[in-house]
Parts: sequence; structure tokens; C-alpha cells
Amino acid sequence: MLDLRDDGPIREIRLARAPVNALDPTLCAALVAAIDAAVADNCAGLVLSGGEKVFSAGLDVPHLVGLGEDRAALRDAWKSFFAAARALAACPIPVAAAITGHAPAGGCVLALCCDHRVMVEGPFQIGLNETQVGLAVPEGIQRLLRRTVGMHRAERLLVPGAMVDTATAHAIGLVDELAAPDYVVQRASAWIASLVPLPRAPMLQTRAIARADVIDALSDEHIALDAMLDGWTHPDTRAALAALMTRLGKN
Repeated sequence: MLDLRDDGPIREIRLARAPVNALDPTLCAALVAAIDAAVADNCAGLVLSGGEKVFSAGLDVPHLVGLGEDRAALRDAWKSFFAAARALAACPIPVAAAITGHAPAGGCVLALCCDHRVMVEGPFQIGLNETQVGLAVPEGIQRLLRRTVGMHRAERLLVPGAMVDTATAHAIGLVDELAAPDYVVQRASAWIASLVPLPRAPMLQTRAIARADVIDALSDEHIALDAMLDGWTHPDTRAALAALMTRLGKN
């Protein structure tokens, strides 16, 4: 589910769950373990990358729908995703996202948890499109977006579940850089490399202080998982998910 590659002190973790890197519990657990291993191996930083056309399509909705009314299983599935997001947010070493393709919903969340975001140029989109598929965006995830693009712009994106193209994403600060397809990972790695010559302890301490709000945003208080699970059974959500499953050919 993951491909790992070291470039000197920098480790690339590439999501490799075909076809679209849908985030099921197994992939999320593997990502947490890979982050922990990189820290244990004293890597200087991480690059999180994905597929050529899809960085990650977000949570594995067919898997979630397949759990039916099993609230405990649904809770575990959602917890596994937020555990992966928290592992990125709380990682004690810098993490750059190499957004190699589309990044809707959960894919966008993972990118927002990283320090720096490089996105591929071309006909790709990124955003939190949860409301389009019948899901409310929890406060914590909204905080991540507000932190990145500002409160007013975040509201304008969140309420309609807007996806934006790469040029717009760069213009509004949702991503930090754009790069040609063959150079996305390279540019993400270069950003990590730019931090390596700095005095390490002061740099990491400053980074930890600057990113404390990212970790706080993903606290249980701001995610409110019980409210999310309650919303999962709402008729509007069920109807939107049924329509999505039809589009995916999973009905």
C-alpha cells in the first residue's frame, strides 16, 4: 500500500493503493507506521506523494457504506483516518506533500496536515468537497483550511464543497508551489532539504510552536466523531452517498 524511497536523509512515502489511493483503515494504519518508522530512523524529513493522476481520492466511501449500520466499525474506520491525519500533523520532523494529482476531501486533509504543499501543474483539482457528497466538515478540518487560506475564503470554499484548479489553489495559498509532473516530488524534497543546514534543535522547536494549532485542530474536541457518526445516518447524507455510489458503479 506504500512505496518508500530514501534520498539521503529525506524519505518519500508514496501512497500506492490502486487505483486512486482511497483511504481505508489498512492504508491509514500503514501510513501511521511509516511515519513512526521514519522518525525512528532519524530521517531529516518526509515527502508524502501519491499516484500520477490522483494523489488520494479521500476516504474509501464504498468501504464505509459497506459497513452498513455497524456504528462501532464506522467509528473505527473514521478513527483510522484521523489517526493518519494526526500522525502527519504531529510528526516531529518536517513533512512536504507532493500532490501528484487530484486531492479531494480526505486527500486534501492529508495535504493540509503537511508543512509545505507542492502540486502538479495541469488539469487537476484540490478541495474539501464533503458537502457535495452529503457530509458536514467538522470544526477541526475547517480550522486547517482557515489557517491556510483565511476565514472568509475558507467559508466560501467549504459551504459549497468547492474544488479548485491548480492555478487557483496556488493563488489563494492552498498550495505553496506548482511543478511540472516530473518535478513535484523533487520540489517537495528540495523544500525539506532547505531546512537541513539549519541548526536542527532550534528549527524543530520553532516549527513545533508554529504548528501547535494544527495538532489542536485535530483533537477529539474539534473533530466530534460522535456528531459525524450521527450525521452519517441522516437522510440527506444517505441520499447523497447513494448517488455517489451509483456514479462509482458500486450500487
